[in-house]
Amino acid sequence: MAHVATTMTNPSRISRRFADLRRTGEMGLVAYLTAGDPSLAATGQFVLALAKAGADVIELGVPFSDPVADGPVIQRASERALRSGTTLAGVLSLVKSLRAKTEIPLVLFSYFNPVLQMGLEKFGDAAKAAGADGVLITDLTPEEGEEYRVTMYSRGLDTIFLAAPTSTDERLALIAKASSGFLYLISRTGVTGTKDQLAEELPALARRVRRVTELPIAVGFGISQPGHVSVLGGLADAAVVGSALVEEIERTGTVEAATAALAARVKLLKGAAVAGMSRREPRA
Repeated sequence: MAHVATTMTNPSRISRRFADLRRTGEMGLVAYLTAGDPSLAATGQFVLALAKAGADVIELGVPFSDPVADGPVIQRASERALRSGTTLAGVLSLVKSLRAKTEIPLVLFSYFNPVLQMGLEKFGDAAKAAGADGVLITDLTPEEGEEYRVTMYSRGLDTIFLAAPTSTDERLALIAKASSGFLYLISRTGVTGTKDQLAEELPALARRVRRVTELPIAVGFGISQPGHVSVLGGLADAAVVGSALVEEIERTGTVEAATAALAARVKLLKGAAVAGMSRREPRA
């Protein structure tokens, strides 16, 4: 299968942010929110608060009726967002409004069905026009995603793919070649959700990925505590935190309370990322 190049002529906001982090020796924090939970207006408020609190990249999850890769926390968030009337078009409008207020990199995190329903070209044009920086399709593999990648690449959008603990070295290389911006490394098998401890196999897995790519590596699934982030300082370029943030929204009663809780959680996690940066392993 032929592959398009994945180095943008003009580096994306994502690439520039990771380059800045590399120059300062700092580990990044990627924050995930389900867009539209509890409303798109609230999500916009949350994003601005997270950017101010120290998040480096924001993933905006497009709610989907059958989120098979997600655990119960994000499943419930998707249900709430869909009940509030959130659509892919609405999420793109949110991105456009956010882009007028912040330069933080924004990644659209979606299942393939909503994108396919809109149409690849139309989606790519709309995402670019709105000011999105990258797209992660959780259920699309590199083997099936060539047309998608060409379409996104031609519009200057990074394509981020998932690598799993079960991936062979050959498959890790394929995923890395298909990715731009950063590579999202799943820390364990299963669905999203918080865990008390990181997988014991994670250090070896991260080293295997390092051998096949120079892309920044962001580790997600189960990252929820400052201790997790500190440990990742020796392994990854960024930690991805999702369910722990979505849970803050679920358990707080008002948008204002959720905004404060999210900002406090991100400040704590980003502080752990800064503290853990001295343990980063040198690149081969």
